[in-house]
Parts: sequence; C-alpha cells; structure tokens
Amino acid sequence: MLYIVLSASIHGVEGEQHSPGERVIFLLPSASASQAASGWSSTALRCFNLSGVPVMASKVTPWYKKKRVSQVKTDYAYDHTKCVCAKQQTAVRTSSSKSVSQVQAQATVAMAEPAYTIPAFRQRTADEGTEEYQRVSTKVGKGLTVIQEELHRMRVATKAQVDSIAIQREVRNMMYKKTDVLDDIPKLPDFLVALRPHTVWEKTPVKLFCTVQGNPRPIVKWYKGGVPVDPLTAPGKYKIENKYGVHSLIISRCAVSDTAEYSAVATNLHGTATSKATVTVKRASGSGESCQLGLVPHLTEIHPSKLEVSMLDRFFVSFGVEGGSISLVCTLVVVPDLPNLPPLAQWYRDDKLLKPSKLAEMSVGGGAARLTLPHLAKDDEGLYTLRIFTKDGTTEHSAYLFVSDADPSAPGAPGAPLSVKAYDINADYVLVAWKPPNTVNEVAITGYFVDRCESGSDTWVQCNDAPVKVCKYPVHGLKVGHSYHFRVRAVNSAGISRPSRKSDKVTALDAAESERLQVIKIEGKYDIVIKDDDLEGYVTIPGEPTDVHASEIFKSYVVLSWKPPSPRGRAPLWYVIEKCLAGTGAWQRINTAVKLHSPRYPVFDLQDGQKYQFRVYSVNLYGSSEASEPSEPIQKVDEDGTELPIGVPSAPGQVVATRNTKSSVFVQWDAPKHLKKLMGYYIDGRIAGSKEWFPCNHKPFKHTRFVVHGLIPGESYTFRVQAVNVYGLSEESQESSSITVEPALGKGVEYATPSAPFGITLLSCDGSSMTLAWKSPKHCGGSKVNAYYIDKRNADSLVWKEVNLAAVTERICTVDNLTEGTFYEFKVQAANMAGVGVPSAPSAPMKCEAWTMEEPGPAYDLSFSEVRGQSLVLLWKAPVYTGASAVTGYLVDMAKKGSSEFVTLTQEAVNRRYLQVTGLKEGETYVFRVRSVNAAGVGKPSQLSEPICAKALPGTQEIVAGVDEETGDVFLSFEACEICEMSKFVWSKNYKAIGECPRVATTDKGRTSRLTFSSPNKDDLGSYSVVVTDTDGVSASHTLTEDALNTMLELSYAIRHPIIPLKHGLNYEVLEKGHVRFWLQAVKLSSSVSYRFIVNDKEVTSGEGIKISHDVATGVIQMTVDHFTRANEGTYTVQIHDGKAKAQSSLVLVGDVFKAALKEAEFQRKEHIRKQGPHFSEYLYFTVTEDCTVMLACKVANVKKETSFHWYKEDDEIVPETPPNVMSGACSLPIPLFSRKDHGIYKAVLSDDRGKDTSVFDISGQVFDDIINALAKNAGASASELVLQCTPEGIRLQCYMNYYTEEMKTIWKHKESKIASSEKMRIGGTAEMAWMQICDPSDKEKGNYSIEISDGVQTHTRSFDLSGQAYTDAYEEYLRLKAAAFAEKNRGRVVGGLPDVVTIMEAKSLSLTCTVWGEPTPEVTWFKNEQEVASTEHTKVTFEGGKFASLVITKVTPEDSGKYSINVRNKYGGEFVEITVSVYKQGEQIPEPKLGHPKTPAATPASTPVPPKSPAPPSKTPTPVPPKAQTPASMRSQASTPASTPIPKSPTPVPKSPTPTPKSPTPSRSAKSPTPPRFMKSPTPPRK
Repeated sequence: MLYIVLSASIHGVEGEQHSPGERVIFLLPSASASQAASGWSSTALRCFNLSGVPVMASKVTPWYKKKRVSQVKTDYAYDHTKCVCAKQQTAVRTSSSKSVSQVQAQATVAMAEPAYTIPAFRQRTADEGTEEYQRVSTKVGKGLTVIQEELHRMRVATKAQVDSIAIQREVRNMMYKKTDVLDDIPKLPDFLVALRPHTVWEKTPVKLFCTVQGNPRPIVKWYKGGVPVDPLTAPGKYKIENKYGVHSLIISRCAVSDTAEYSAVATNLHGTATSKATVTVKRASGSGESCQLGLVPHLTEIHPSKLEVSMLDRFFVSFGVEGGSISLVCTLVVVPDLPNLPPLAQWYRDDKLLKPSKLAEMSVGGGAARLTLPHLAKDDEGLYTLRIFTKDGTTEHSAYLFVSDADPSAPGAPGAPLSVKAYDINADYVLVAWKPPNTVNEVAITGYFVDRCESGSDTWVQCNDAPVKVCKYPVHGLKVGHSYHFRVRAVNSAGISRPSRKSDKVTALDAAESERLQVIKIEGKYDIVIKDDDLEGYVTIPGEPTDVHASEIFKSYVVLSWKPPSPRGRAPLWYVIEKCLAGTGAWQRINTAVKLHSPRYPVFDLQDGQKYQFRVYSVNLYGSSEASEPSEPIQKVDEDGTELPIGVPSAPGQVVATRNTKSSVFVQWDAPKHLKKLMGYYIDGRIAGSKEWFPCNHKPFKHTRFVVHGLIPGESYTFRVQAVNVYGLSEESQESSSITVEPALGKGVEYATPSAPFGITLLSCDGSSMTLAWKSPKHCGGSKVNAYYIDKRNADSLVWKEVNLAAVTERICTVDNLTEGTFYEFKVQAANMAGVGVPSAPSAPMKCEAWTMEEPGPAYDLSFSEVRGQSLVLLWKAPVYTGASAVTGYLVDMAKKGSSEFVTLTQEAVNRRYLQVTGLKEGETYVFRVRSVNAAGVGKPSQLSEPICAKALPGTQEIVAGVDEETGDVFLSFEACEICEMSKFVWSKNYKAIGECPRVATTDKGRTSRLTFSSPNKDDLGSYSVVVTDTDGVSASHTLTEDALNTMLELSYAIRHPIIPLKHGLNYEVLEKGHVRFWLQAVKLSSSVSYRFIVNDKEVTSGEGIKISHDVATGVIQMTVDHFTRANEGTYTVQIHDGKAKAQSSLVLVGDVFKAALKEAEFQRKEHIRKQGPHFSEYLYFTVTEDCTVMLACKVANVKKETSFHWYKEDDEIVPETPPNVMSGACSLPIPLFSRKDHGIYKAVLSDDRGKDTSVFDISGQVFDDIINALAKNAGASASELVLQCTPEGIRLQCYMNYYTEEMKTIWKHKESKIASSEKMRIGGTAEMAWMQICDPSDKEKGNYSIEISDGVQTHTRSFDLSGQAYTDAYEEYLRLKAAAFAEKNRGRVVGGLPDVVTIMEAKSLSLTCTVWGEPTPEVTWFKNEQEVASTEHTKVTFEGGKFASLVITKVTPEDSGKYSINVRNKYGGEFVEITVSVYKQGEQIPEPKLGHPKTPAATPASTPVPPKSPAPPSKTPTPVPPKAQTPASMRSQASTPASTPIPKSPTPVPKSPTPTPKSPTPSRSAKSPTPPRFMKSPTPPRK
C-alpha cells in the first residue's frame, strides 16, 4: 500500500501530550492524500514521535476548530476573569510578541503542504508509463528508508531519556538521604548565596535575595541602614518572603529615599551571620532632583508584552441610559511600572475589537485601563472585554453593559431603533437597514421614518413620506460622490421615537467602476492599471443590461437589480426601467423624471396581488440599448406570504430561569421553530404578581441564554422572550416559572470557596502551646464560613503539618505539643459548603516561649463599624493572656496613617470592648491599636488595625425604629446602601452578636434587614448595631431608649387592639323631603365590615321608613329616617366591627337640639311640597345697576306658560312697564331714583293650577341701609370733582354723580371740619348731584372744601380749594348775580289775567283786564297792531290802584279785530304781552283763531339786566270788550334792547357731567340748573 508521509512540528498544543518542539510523523494511505492536503481528515491515524513512542490520535482536530488561546469569552458568564498563561512544561517557546494569527498562518501552511501531488491526468505512452513507475518506486523507496532511519533514531533517543529519568530518580533519593543525615548535625548560619548590590530607576521594583543554611534552620531578619524593616509601617511597599530556603525582600516602587545599605541577618541557636548590599535608586535627569550617580545605566528596550500585569479592581456589570456617558475602569499593577511604557491593552465589545474614536475613548496609564463612552446609545450595549498582554500570556476581564432607553419624546412613544447601517452602496442608491427596538409596555410599532444628512451638515431630510414597516429601506436619489449619514425613527400611535444613532459615513459611488479596472503586475513589482474601456475599443451605443431580478421583496416595495451592460462605452451611462403586468406585454416606463446611474432601483407603487415583469435599457448620449430580457414575474408578498421565508419568526420555546447570583438570574430558552433570518432575542421580566413588564436587554442578543442583572435580591421574577428579525418582534414566548433571586453555590472556584484569612497574631504562649487568632476572609464565597484549618511548620523547615483534623469554628485556636524555644510559622484556611479555600500567607516566625509578664497580653481582632465623616466605632476582643490579674480596662491609641505618633483617645481605661471615636477629619486615614490594662499595668499593644478612611459610604442610611402597621410588631430596620451577592446582615446588641435569640427575629429582603422584637420590655433597651458582611463596611447603630420604646409600645397596642379611626363621628343632616340622615365616616373600611344602629337601647334595622347602608370606598355608614317626628327623640349609637378593629359613636338628640332638627325637617318637608308646583328657586333679593337703579330680582322654577307672576307693594299691585317673563327663569322689578319713599314690603306671587308660591322682601331697617350703601358705592365711584357755581344767594359747590339721594351718608367739610346745614351753609342735592351753598360769603368762608361719600366699607372723597383768585372771581360773580336777581324781582310785569286769543261776536263788549306788579309802580301802555291805544268812549283804558290795568271795547265791530298788546315797565324793566282778537258777525261760523306772535313776555331793559323768571300763567278767560284803536306799527316786532351793562363771564365754567346722563324721567342737569343762563334778556319793545 502506498503511504504519504506528513511531518509536523508540535509546539505544546493544549490537550496534546507532546514534548515541545518534537516532530510527529503521520502515515496516511494514498487514498487519503487529498484529504490530508485539505486539512487533516477524521481518518484514524497512527502517529509516532521522534522518540519512537506511538501517539494515539483517533481524531485530530484541525487548528481552525480549536479554541483560540486569545479568544474573548462569549458565553453567559458576564462577570468573570480569565488568565491565559503558557504551560510551564513548555521548554521552547516562540516569542510572545508573535501574534496568534501568525502562528495560525504558519500552521495552515504546514498542514496544507502535501508530500506528493498527483499530476493532472493525461494520455501517456508505454515509455512514459514505465518512467513514471520507476520515478514513483524510487521516491517510495527513499521514503521507506527515511522512515526506518527515523524509527531507529527514536528508539535510541527513547532509551537515553529513560536512562536519564532513572538516574535523576536515584540522585533525588540519595539527596533526601543526605538531607536526613545532615539535619542531625548542628551548624552555624551560613550564606550560600549572598546579597548583591542593585542600581535601579525610580518607581521600579527591586528584589534582594539570599540563600542561607544552618541547623536548626536560621531565622532571617532584614535591616535598612541598621533599622529593622517592618512591612506594616508602609503597607504594600515591602514584601518579605521565604520560599524553598530562598529569603527575599521586595521593594515594590522604589523612591530615591530607598537608597541605603540593606542587610539580612540570619540567626539560630548556634550563632548569627550577616550579608549586606547597597541599593541605589536613580531618577531620570530633569525630574526635579539630581542624580546620585554620575552615569545612568542603560536600560534595554522592553516590549509591553514583557511586563508583569495584574488586575486589581475590575469593572462590574454596568447600567447606562441613552444620551449619558459611562466609564469602564480596571486598576492595574504593572511591574516594572515605567511611565513611558504602558501595558498593551485591547477592548472588545461582543468579540469585536474596538478602536479609539469619538464614541469610544481609551486610555492606559496611571495604574488603570479606562474605556469611556461619552455618548451612550443602545448600540453600545454588549459584553465588554479588556485584554492585557503580559509576560505570561494574556489577562482579560469581561462584564456586560446595559443601555436603557432615554425618556420618550412623547408619553407612550417607542424607543429609538439601533444598529443603523448602509449596504449595497451605489452611485445614487443605498440600502439602509436597522434593528427594531424592544417594545414592552408601549403600543406596537407601526413603521419607521428614515432620515439622511450630508456629511458636514446638521440638516436632516426625511426620505420616506409614509412609514415603512420593515427594518430595511432603499434610499435613492443620492448625489454621486457625496457622503451621507442616516438615522431612523420609530412610529406608533402615541408618537415618534427619538432618532437612532446616526450611521457611519457612506459615499455614493458606482461600485461597478472598480470592477472595470484590471491590475497587471510586470516583473513582480510594477502595477499597470487597465480599464475595460481600453479593452472594449470604441463603443457608442451601450449593450443591454442582464440578469434583471428582484433583490429585495417586501410588502411596501421591491428592489430591482441588474448587471451593467458589457460593453458599456466611455460615455456616461444611465438606465431606463419599464414594467408590465405579467403576460400582457403592455410596457410602461417607471423612472420618467429620474436618471438612474446605479443598477438598483426601488419600486413602490405595485398593486397587491398582481405579478409584474421588468426590463431595463442602457442609455448614454449616443442612444439607447436594446431592452434587457424581462425579469421573472415578481409579486409583492405580505408578511404572511409563502413565496419567501419572510414575516416575523415564530415564538421562542420553553423559557427556563435558574439562580445565578444574588442580583442576577440565568435565563435560557429554546430557539423558534421558524427562524426567518433571526437577528436575536429580547428578554422581558416582571416581578411576580405585577402586571408591568420591564426590558432586560435593549439590543437583540444572539444566543439562547442570557444573564439578567440588576434584580432585587430576594424578589421573585418571571421572564419571557421574543425573537427579532427585519420584520419586527415575534409573539411572546410562554412565561417562565417564577424564581427568587438568590445566589447559586459552586459557581466557580473564585467565588465558591472563601478567600484566605489574614492577620495571624499570637495571643498567648505557655512554652508548650501557642494560642493564635486571625481575621475573617474578605470574601466568604457565597455561603457562611463554618470551618478553619491550621497548618504549622518549623521556621527552618519546608514541610507543613496539619494542626487540626476536626474543623475549628472560631477564629482562635490553641496549638499544643510545641517545642519551647523553637520558631514556628502558621497558615490558616477557611472552608464553607463549597469546600476549603486558599491558605493564608505564612505568619511571621513566632518563638515558643512562656509568657510570664504580669501585664495582660494584646487585645485582638480589631474591626470597625459605622464609619462616618467625623466618627467611627472601633471594636476588639479581650486578650487571652490576662497576666497576674484580671483585665480592668482598655486604652485606645490612634495615629494618622504613615505616622508613628499615637494619641491615646481615652483619659482612663474603658471597661467595654468598643469605643465610639469622634472628632475625626473627613477624608483622613487613621490606624488604631488597643492596650489592655490590669492591676500590674498596661500590657502589650495589639496589632495595628487596617488603615481606615473617615468617610461615609455614598448613600449611607441609619437604622430606623418603627412599628409594623399590620402586626403591631416593634422593629428596627436598616436599608444597606451597598450589598453584594454574598452579603449577610449581622445584628448586635451593645456590640455583641445577637445570633439565635427568642426575644428577637431577623428577616432580610433585598437590601433591607429587619430586627423584630417578640415581647419588647426594658430588658431590650440598649444600643443595637448591624453590619453587612462582604461590603466596604456598611453598618449602622441605633440606641433604643425607654421613652422611644414606650411610644412604640403604645402604638403597637393600638395596632394589635385596633380602633377603627373615624374621620367624623355620628352626626345628622336634614335632607330634602324632610328625611333625616344619620351618618359617620371611617378613615378606612374593608368589605367585611359589620355594624348596627341602636336607638334608645333598641337595635334598628332597615325597613319601612328606615334605610341603612354603607360605602367601603368612602368609609361612610348611614341610616336615613323618612318620617322624622317627635317619636324620634333620643340617643343614637353606631357600633362597628371590621376584622379585629372596633369603633362606636353616639349622638344625643334631645331637647333644643332635637327641636331644631324637627323644625328643619318639617321645613324641608314643606319645601318639598312647595316645589311640586311653581316656586321660587331663589327668593327676592336686590341688586343695583350701573345707573343706580335698584332691581328686586328672583329666580323661579317648575313654571309653564300659564304660570302668572305679580308684584305687590303693601298689598297694592305694581304693574311694571315690561311684563315679567317666567319662562326665562328670572324676574325683576326696577325701582329708579330709590329713596325713603320706596320703604315698604314688596311681594312677588307665582301661581298656576298646580299651586302658588310667594316671596316677600321688606325694604326697611338694615335692608334699606344695605341698598343705600350699594347706591353710595356706585355713586362714590362715579363722583366728579367738585365744581364751583355762583348764584344770587351765594357760592355753590356741586359734585355730579350717577345718582344722589339725601339718604346717602355724605359729609361736607371745610378745613377738615364737618359742616352742618344752616342758614349760612345750605346742603342739598338733586338726583344727579349733591351741592353745598355758602350764603352771603365772606372771607371767613375761604379754604378747602371736600365731600365724603361713604358706602359702609369705603369712603370716596372729592375736594375744592376755595381761596385766592378762585374765591375772588367767584365772589364778583356772586355780587353780579345778586344785583341781577334784585332787578328781576322788582321789574314791571303782568302777573296774570290776559288770554292769548279772544273770539267775540259783533256788537258785544270786550274787556281785557290784567293784574300788574312792579316796584316802583310800573307804567302801563296798550297797543293795537303796534299802535298805542288812546282812551275813548268806544275804547276805554284804565289803570286802577297801580295794580289793575284794563282795556274795554264796547260793541265791537269787525274793525276791532287785530293784535292787542300791553307793555308794563318801570326803571328795572318791564314785560310785553300780546292778545289776538277776532270779531265775527252773527250767524257766521266762528273763525279759526289766527295767532300772531306767541305769547312771549317782553322785558324792557333797565340799567341792570335782569334774567327772567318763569311767571305764573295768567287766567285766560275771555271778556268781551268794545273795539279799540289800532296799535302802532312800530310794535309789530318784538325787539330786544341790549343791556347797557356788559355781561361778565362766569368765574368757573359749568362742567359737563363726567358720567353719561342716566335714562330716567328726570330732565338733564343743564335744564335743572337753579340759575337761568345769563344770555337770556328781557326784550323791551320800543316806544313810538
């Protein structure tokens, strides 16, 4: 059989048992040659290494299927650390700087190279066949020879290796025997390897080491400049080790001050030996200090991968919000720590390497690696991994980052889409795709809007008019060569979401252009680029496109794609598309207005259910190509179609939730049956019993397992899953079973077992035993530490021996059977349910010698609680060794960190084992120690405490004392600001752990712990504290005082013996119809409440006339009595039972209280009857209008058209101008010019066939005063300023207003003195004004005058200053008017007796007689037709007694007809009166009277003009008189002679009223002026 020989070099592949660098020979049958060449088939191989040892390789895994050493974890453990180191067995290691990819590439070449390749088949001649056979035989023979030689060499090498191993074993056995012999020989200490000097850079570490021998094994102590080196004085700086006989001192970060001579002193029972060396620390020049050496040693270049890097504080699972920022930080310890050589760090998100950008800022240095995401979006959610390259391989850490939605743009709007990317980029076309957001409680998404923005611009343009329902959208119409960003917004019925993060920049370029370029290499180093245009030759008309098909088919659109033509020519090319219904041949152009430059085009306007065909033309400036072949029939398919695997995926399968940590749950599920291009999954959760779901992730997760973080410890949750693809979200899966958030044990070695104890200290020694103590592990591993195991060894021995086989449960142990004078080292391991943890570091060597001092030993186990900014509590345990007498107290010392100056905090020793330290400086770090005191003195100080910073943890809260509202239990509650998965709450009283105690019980839920007292009393008083384990010192305390306990006990009794609290006790109210309701209201009632009403010691139940009910929502219990009579007088009681609570309330309804209730009930009964017919819904009341009209108004109800309404005053009906309209629901009666005359009782009567109702309103007393005050308020507001008006009687001040009546409260004042009405000062008014007149004024009346109008609430004041020129002008006007009035009073005038017209029959006698008056006696002249009449027999003129003037005409004739007049005058003036006389003959019809001038009195001017007064009208009884002579013609017209004295102007003009004239029968103020206008003069007819 023909074999193919494969040879490979093995470099310690993980899982393979090969020595590094050895070669393995694989023999394959020739039939498998092709398989070997293609990558190591699964054919069974027989392998031999070069030593001749067969290697079993039943199945060899190809390299590309092996798990990469540097691969980032992608499983569900989101918070883990992995360190990948090269195996120690590797002797030959490739350079660590070589990347994994290079190794893989070499392995690929090695495995893919065949030993022999079968040439291609061809016809051969016989000679050629013989030659081929000989060549193959020769090659196979050579191969067999090589194999035989190789097998021989392997046998020889294997035998040599076996001999070498046997020799090594023999030497090892002999060495052990020699050691046993030498151990028995005493020997002084001797340094086999002495210390050597070092010169190092500042901030770099240095390690001094030596090897010492001696019997017994020496103890080595280190000194710096002769001073012992104590690692506790500078924690972290010095580290002393003793491993396998090699003693070392490590200085972690050297400073210039560390330059000194260091010595190691080895001591045993037989003597001492010393080794010394100098350490010189250098600082680079220019760093601020001069170098101590002249020359700085040259440091060889160090690659970052050569550094020793350890991770300390790692970033945890983090939570962010869209739009915010977050930093992931991991602190590092780098050795050597060189400022210019940071470690090589890489950040990954979901296995993808991140690069520094504006969205991901990275930094390494200063002892930390940091990743900052300044603008969070849901795209940033994922598993973040930090990978550090170290000398031993790589160290990495991963944790998940969750990014939740920001507040929606509108309530109920969806979250923003994510992962927006652009695909299929062409010259004017881009396909944009994204992932849908998770919708939990929001309305389903109805579509998406796609926006674009040119790079460098902030203007976004919406690409689609209507929302697209799938998560893909073809954007066309782009400009060639322009760069764009895209973003997407989701839409639902509540609104539009926030926009997504914009996509990366894409440039619209023709992808086909690059395909038309060919690169030809010449001589392997020259590139020649040739375009297809050069090969096509000169082409004008392009060829037709090919392969027209639909690349995207959705319900909203179809994307057409095709291949560009070949040849296409050099001219710019575009495309024309036509469509037709399949099979019709009726082609129609689509892109009529758009030039297409890309072989892509989205078609939107296709009809549902129709199949279309498409064809494409290529067009350039020379013309168009032939049409392409039509596409296959294309039809839009909806989401439920069957032509393509579209639509949302089916719902995921069974969801199972299991415990993970104290705040997370591991969820896994079955994949959907129909994946349909699955994008990932969304996981939702809700608290058990709640209806509100919350999203667990905000970015689709690709795997079927997920860890939900950020849950409340102890709470129960239910989960569901939805699958996501381009069409949206699937139906929800079935809900998982409810699971309580609790940690699961055994999650890994790091967290399952406890960390190492520390702080081993010696408490006592009696020469044969030593008592030790230690501190608890910092991490308990998830379960309680229940055991400790101690190991010991002699300080000069390497072999550890177990001290205890049975577990030690306390952190103190006595080690027996020790040898006095011997130095011992100890180490401790802690154990829990998961197993035994890692051991502690070995203690310092402790000498076993008996303690005999009289002072006590050291206190131990110093710890802190309740650390705040200015205080803390220090706790410790009593010393085991008490000395000669009992311990009486303790002294506590404190020092700042790094200082050796301790201050004693207690003046006297305290007898308790805790101390509250106050007066600290916030942010300062302190250390403490405790010294025990007995009668002999002060004992040894304890070990120094751990350094503690006086600073409260963020969000620290205190213990709260309270009483449970349901059970009445008294409790202390504490909510931790910080908690981890392994934390426990430990309660103490007076700083002694409570543990299991029947008096109290503790319950923990999430971050809250409650200590509940079973039967609290004075024994429970004291100081209570709580500590949360596995945290950075979360703790608090509370002192329970007697007063506080008594208060809580009272409240507890009230809760356990509850009384139903009442908002209102039993009360009554009278309802309409006269029903009486008895009711009370409780604060809260349950549906199971029971109650009963007791009246006069008899229970009352619902029945006829009584209704009893309650309302749980309002807490009202009521009883309604329909017929309330005198029999209902008595005591009413309600008794209530609601669960355990009781309540009782009573109401005594007797005497006057009962009479008032009965009267009200009867009134309401009558009211109900009254309201059955027409009635007043509001009885009469009054209002005052703006024009000061008083309105009596009422409102009526239950009326109809036939209902009548009447007004009455004192039983006299009042008929208003406007009849009342009852159908309007309101009636009113106006009372204008209201005054005292309107006193009385007013009544309104409403009636129809259903009944009658009456409303009475008594306007008197207080009602009258209220109306007057209302009028005064209106009038005062409208009052004008005071106006001066002169009269013949004196000077008058007037105030105009809307309305005035003397009943108003008005006060006139002169110089702030009230004016009373008198002869000198007259006060009065009209309906439009109030006035005050100064009669016969003098200088005493000068001054300021004011009027005050009071409406009972407010006083309105108006004033006038009557002094100076105003008074002078007014006084002159008064004198003028007074003289004019005197003249007017004494002038001649006709008092009465003359008619206007006289008609008399012929031959009758006419007598015209009148009475005249004047002082002095006036002259009287008669005229006819303006001619003076002389006295004759026919016409007699007489004037008797200076009083009676007459004109008698005897036997009148028609000639006596005419116009007669009389002129009466004296020196002050006169009056002219006309009479028309008509004479008719007997038998004639009496003629119509022909009036001449109207009867206008004529005044004769005197020396002083006199304004006329309206005279009393004379009696107009005609008397027949004889005809008289004619009146002179000069008297035809009435002439007015101007007065000889000019008329002066009034000193103050008469103002217009400041308010409109009210509509009332009262004439306007201008006509009511008491003084007539001065321009009216008495006309005096001239004499002839």
